[in-house]
Amino acid sequence: MNKLKITLFAILAMFIFTGCSLKKDNTDIVKINDTVITKADFDKAYQSVASNNMFSQMGIDLKKDPNNVFALMMREKVISELIVKALLNDEMAKRKITVSKEEIAESEKNILSRFESKEQFIQVLKNNGVTYENFLKDLEDEIKMKKFVDSVAMVSIGESEAKKYYNENIDKFKYPQSVRASHILIAANIDSIKAKLKEENKNITDEELNQKAEEQMQELRKKAEQIQAKVKKAPSTFAKVAKENSQDISSSVRGGDLGFFSKEEMVEPFAEKAFSMAPNTISEVVQTPYGYHIIMVTDRAEAGTFSFEQSKKDIINFLESQDKVDILQNKIEDLRKQAKIEYLDENYNPEKLQEEIKKASKENPQLAETFPKQDK
Repeated sequence: MNKLKITLFAILAMFIFTGCSLKKDNTDIVKINDTVITKADFDKAYQSVASNNMFSQMGIDLKKDPNNVFALMMREKVISELIVKALLNDEMAKRKITVSKEEIAESEKNILSRFESKEQFIQVLKNNGVTYENFLKDLEDEIKMKKFVDSVAMVSIGESEAKKYYNENIDKFKYPQSVRASHILIAANIDSIKAKLKEENKNITDEELNQKAEEQMQELRKKAEQIQAKVKKAPSTFAKVAKENSQDISSSVRGGDLGFFSKEEMVEPFAEKAFSMAPNTISEVVQTPYGYHIIMVTDRAEAGTFSFEQSKKDIINFLESQDKVDILQNKIEDLRKQAKIEYLDENYNPEKLQEEIKKASKENPQLAETFPKQDK
């Protein structure tokens, strides 16, 4: 059912950037009707994306080389989203769409109810480079966006439509065998280590580079082995040790808990080990491209199929979200056609950036294929 648990805001997140403001405090780069996007606006949005932990875990530095294929793709994505945000903000202002403090507080309460405490949620935000103030601003944007879509067209999915979707897509409601596990990650990627060593010492030879990188990998493995021995001796301390030591920030706040997952959802060495273990057992150190893992399996579940009653609410939410996204995308296209968009600096013209992306992709096709494709 995870595939159907989609909120409108999750789908529309590509149109919203935390803390972006359209102030005329720097060089103007794009003008949309009467709204100006400045270089400062772009830099703020780009830095927010470039700082995402996902890229550092992949060994990608979007700030280092502004002309590599990853950076170009992200520049095109950021400027396109800022333009969309400007169009939407202008239209919402015309429709006088506002959000009350009470609406924000109610939505905030619902989100916090999914966590053990407000402090734990704030820590999750902090680990992902987001302040609580920015979270509240995003929450306001989410509510505002939902109101905007409803002002364009109301959407309602009935039980008969949901049942039809269930019957026609029964395979979507089958779930494979899964396990529930927790893990402790000691981050270790030899390519990232080599890149850092090279940055610190430009004159390092390949032999020295390989030797130093291997030494660091061994030190990190030794650290993982020491932690493994500790939790193996006292399994009840696993959650506490994970919170203190795991470098997987998304799961460490939950004591390393990853929830239930299928084999296909995890990298192969991790999945193979987890599915070979019995509940309440702890693995030896397992190496993946992310580093060294200590795994504790806590539960297992056999394959099966969710019933319609179990799935109905999620199906209705999913179908309504799909319809709302279609409505929003059509509205955005209408706004684009009606708007006067001027690229005051051609370096921020999405069409020019797309050409540069094609050129960079041809020069390094394998690199380009690892980057998530952007939906237009």
